[in-house]
Amino acid sequence: MVRARAILSLALLLFALGCASKLAGMGAGNMIDDGIPPADREFRAAWVATVANIDWPSKPGLSTAEQKAEALAILDKCAELNMNGVVFQARPHCDALYASELEPWSYYITGKQGQAPNPYYDPLEFWVEEAHARGIELHVWFNPYRAHHKATKGELAPNHVSNTMPDVVRKLADGTWWLDPADPRVQDISVNVVMDVVRRYDIDGVHFDDYFYPYPSYNGGKDFPDDPTWEAYLAAGGTLDRGDWRRKAVNDFMYRLYNEIKAEKPYVKFGLSPFGIYRPGYPASIKGFDQYEKLYADAGLWWREGWVDYYTPQCYWPIAQVPQSFPILVAWWNKENKHGRNLWPGLGTYRINNDPESKNFRPAREAVNEIMTVRAIVDEGPGPGHVHFSMKHLLNNHEGVSDLLLAGPYAREALVPPSPWLDSVPPAPPVVTATQNGENLVIEWSQAGDEEAFVWVVYMHQGGAWKYDVVPGSRTSHTVQTMGTLKRTVTTNQGTDVEEVEEPAKPIDKIAVSAVDRCGNESLRTIIAIK
Repeated sequence: MVRARAILSLALLLFALGCASKLAGMGAGNMIDDGIPPADREFRAAWVATVANIDWPSKPGLSTAEQKAEALAILDKCAELNMNGVVFQARPHCDALYASELEPWSYYITGKQGQAPNPYYDPLEFWVEEAHARGIELHVWFNPYRAHHKATKGELAPNHVSNTMPDVVRKLADGTWWLDPADPRVQDISVNVVMDVVRRYDIDGVHFDDYFYPYPSYNGGKDFPDDPTWEAYLAAGGTLDRGDWRRKAVNDFMYRLYNEIKAEKPYVKFGLSPFGIYRPGYPASIKGFDQYEKLYADAGLWWREGWVDYYTPQCYWPIAQVPQSFPILVAWWNKENKHGRNLWPGLGTYRINNDPESKNFRPAREAVNEIMTVRAIVDEGPGPGHVHFSMKHLLNNHEGVSDLLLAGPYAREALVPPSPWLDSVPPAPPVVTATQNGENLVIEWSQAGDEEAFVWVVYMHQGGAWKYDVVPGSRTSHTVQTMGTLKRTVTTNQGTDVEEVEEPAKPIDKIAVSAVDRCGNESLRTIIAIK
């Protein structure tokens, strides 16, 4: 049996590697027939968890300067790894890592709930600005129902929901407090919080994880304590059973929120990272936790109905783990993608363990293999992608995983796959000039239409081949060395030995520049010859 699993795993990997060349063509969006190979398309992101200070800030009460320095280190690492997305947790539990008139400042910022940073700054505004300055999308992660976490110390702020509306809060056995999802007032609370951020901040996405009704362990295995709401529903003539009634409350919330986001800012993507298994038996070989019955989350319905713009199911299991096989789960979610949305699975990067003697052995190479597997399977939507849990494991190069990513699947930059159901009209091509300045070629451009670029792509025909650089939308120039000698970094397959060699700079005889908008549409390329 072990040998059979190993053969299956190898076969899947070889299939994935054989399909890797599809990356540039998949989901290219607005395909341009000008002879220039398109830039790769792949969403590459990581969750930045703030609850209990998992990823940022490293502890409560850091100075403003220390918080900013830690944030910049994370974003610089994303840029270094050729990533293009961050999923930032701005509402861990009815609190805010941003200036809000609806909820108190988070304890995880200052060590006291309700207390603003001093010297004052708005962390979410800072994250958005710095991510965009690097050409990185910033998706804001909210917990819609968790009200309080035991990691929060001290008194709760006067404007915390437990003080202003205590009758909508349910206290669980493990110390967690939860909003009652079936109370209509709760839907209003969470929708208003999300829409406040959508209106006031220049964000790229809204993101929820797998927390709807709480996991049973949070309440010691007992049922969720919503008797008052349930009895009121029955007294009003309700006919659904309790499970369907709970699921309907969550379904109504999801449908309403998706439509309100689109009415306000159509380009802001709504993404979800549900538990990786929809239900045991979907497909037949899959066993495990039933989110439909336990979390009252009908994640399959939301996906099939297209109430989201992307899905990031938390497929944290290895490729060859038969009851929860990574490729089998990804293939099932891909099959259920009835509206051609983006499928960007969640990777359990935090579970990497290079010790072959450990029962939890999962080498860092598994992350690379899973990325290649996703590239092979996800061909129904606009393009592949994935999200790592969590950022600190990439920042710290956990078990060498960051080295492997950069030497392998992240060797080239990639554009975020498009979302054509939101917008399929590309921006105007830029106006481009190029000037030789000593050993350097200075490429400059300007916007030619009303729509601003989120990023630019600078293509260069050098040494007989095309290559490209992705440039943040705030920049309008790019410098490339075209004379003299260059230092070239050579990395081995293991990603450990690095050497630098000098080689003559190769001439550039053609360049092209394109604009890419907020929905991933790429303009026609403006091509000029270099003499």
